[in-house]
Amino acid sequence: MVSHKGMNLSRKYFGTDGIRGAVGQMPITPDFVLRLAHAVGRVLKRTETRPTVLIGKDTRISGYMLESALESGFNSAGVDVVLLGPLPTPGVAYLTRTQRASLGVVISASHNAFADNGIKFFSAQGTKLPDAWESDVEMALDEPPLWADSANLGKTRRLDDAAGRYIEFCKSTFASDLTLKGLRIVVDAAHGAAYQVAPKVFHELGAEVIAIGCAPDGVNINHEVGATHPQAVVEAVRASGADYGISLDGDADRLQLVDASGRLFNGDELLFLMAKERLMHGGKFACRSAEQIVPGVVGTLMTNMAVELALKANAVEMVRANVGDRYVLEELEKRGWLLGGEGSGHLLALDKHTTGDGLISALQVLQTCLRSGRSVSDLLSEVTLFPQVLINVRLKSGQDWRRSPQLTATQQAVELELGARGRVLIRASGTEPVLRVMVEAPDAAQAQRCAQNLADALSA
Repeated sequence: MVSHKGMNLSRKYFGTDGIRGAVGQMPITPDFVLRLAHAVGRVLKRTETRPTVLIGKDTRISGYMLESALESGFNSAGVDVVLLGPLPTPGVAYLTRTQRASLGVVISASHNAFADNGIKFFSAQGTKLPDAWESDVEMALDEPPLWADSANLGKTRRLDDAAGRYIEFCKSTFASDLTLKGLRIVVDAAHGAAYQVAPKVFHELGAEVIAIGCAPDGVNINHEVGATHPQAVVEAVRASGADYGISLDGDADRLQLVDASGRLFNGDELLFLMAKERLMHGGKFACRSAEQIVPGVVGTLMTNMAVELALKANAVEMVRANVGDRYVLEELEKRGWLLGGEGSGHLLALDKHTTGDGLISALQVLQTCLRSGRSVSDLLSEVTLFPQVLINVRLKSGQDWRRSPQLTATQQAVELELGARGRVLIRASGTEPVLRVMVEAPDAAQAQRCAQNLADALSA
């Protein structure tokens, strides 16, 4: 299978997950962010007389600057602002919906280092906004500003109990007849947006919590902790004799989980476990409006083939979307399904929340273990991940890899060798002149050899 995911050329600033970049460089500068908020405010005012937006952020030092710029931009367009302070991305999505706000805004670069930051938006329903809306904003950015006069400027207030409301929401997704009492859990918040709320969620459900990565200083977000550096939680679990380790990223929308032995489980495995729990306890796989004979989940082009085979053995269909939680969500909504995710730990359970949520995903996994009386590794005994080898090949200027006879012939030979027990995925990077060559096979040496053969064919 060959897939190519390119950038959306019709948009100048928006990527697959909002606007992101290095702080102090376009577009992550205070003057541009003020203009952006003003443009968004003008788009909102086409359908609302007095819109209200919520603004949340992670713990990067640049969040103060960008928050002020957004606030000024919105106010100048006659839009009211509610400041939430540091709060996970899914927490902003939740409060946008429950507060009946017009829009939710998150200041975060997710799992990136502190020197980056970004802006992303949620609709009034707490969902990602469509490309058409982003295009409208980009067009408004090209228009001269329309500053509101003094009598019509927006106002700003702070929602002091934002964190507490989100904590209660997370707890409400955990079965009311279960408790975490007797469990010792390491919680790693990556010195990010969940540093306050994550330990409290698990503590208030009864667990003994050992917190790491919960002391942000503005520059240490994601630094050697969190979901992108899971060795920190692995070591903490082993050192403390904990039952589980929960590792989040900087904005807490992705999850990595560790069991008592220190074994790390990725998003592919946890997606299977969440599907298995619904099979065991009669849970839903689709919304009421979707007619579904066979249960189904959505993975991505990178989802491990072993998960797909294990789901199939349990009579669960798996459909692959492009890489990125945005595309997983689009596929779920198209089919009316509820469960999806990717190996990085972005997991979606749309009957629990409108967006991926690391805390809620962790609670769903713990709930599965408690209800079944089985460990994570036992529940995943059907899944032995296939080795995946990924090689990045830099393309020469003007190189048309799709028309390469050497690559075509080599790919055909590799796919013939692998048969139904392996996969080839070749996709272009959306941000740099690089081709990503991935081979998956039951044998690691075979996967490495086949991937290298494909990479060599490109360089020939």
